[in-house]
Amino acid sequence: MGAKLEYLPSYTYEDYKLWEGEWELIYGVPYAMSPAPMIKHQNISNKIAWILQNELINCKECQALLPVDWRVTDETIVQPDNLVICHQPQNEAYISKAPVIIFEVLSKSTAQKDLHLKYELYEQEGVKYYVIVNPEDSVAKVYKLHDSKYIKVCDAGDESVTLELPECDKNISFDFSKIW
Repeated sequence: MGAKLEYLPSYTYEDYKLWEGEWELIYGVPYAMSPAPMIKHQNISNKIAWILQNELINCKECQALLPVDWRVTDETIVQPDNLVICHQPQNEAYISKAPVIIFEVLSKSTAQKDLHLKYELYEQEGVKYYVIVNPEDSVAKVYKLHDSKYIKVCDAGDESVTLELPECDKNISFDFSKIW
């Protein structure tokens, strides 16, 4: 017999700030982010960051970031693997406005959270592009927000995909063949 939801503890940003180690907090529920990502995961994430940084080099509005706290609400703080923001953060500790693009690199310990819980959260919060990168089969599922719902743009393996950034008056041509 499962515990009733009202009996489970719920945590906030104030609790989260005190925790040791790497955590995410989604709807008041803590998720440990350990063990650290595997070398292949880190390698892919590093290549994604490099491509994004290179594509945004002349943009004054947008910037590529590695994992940083995104404080969605007081009960929801996530750390996407790679993200693009097109605004100036109001706080040095975290961002509070939705990123324009998020990449999550799947790992066995986070796959279900990334594929379902974060998918729904990012869709609900208005993240324009959500890219789920699967190192096991070298395929990235690219989703674009359309009428408040994600539609799949493609399964990218070795092709380039255009990600539109109207804030930059520029499009990113993301070459997925360079991340594997």
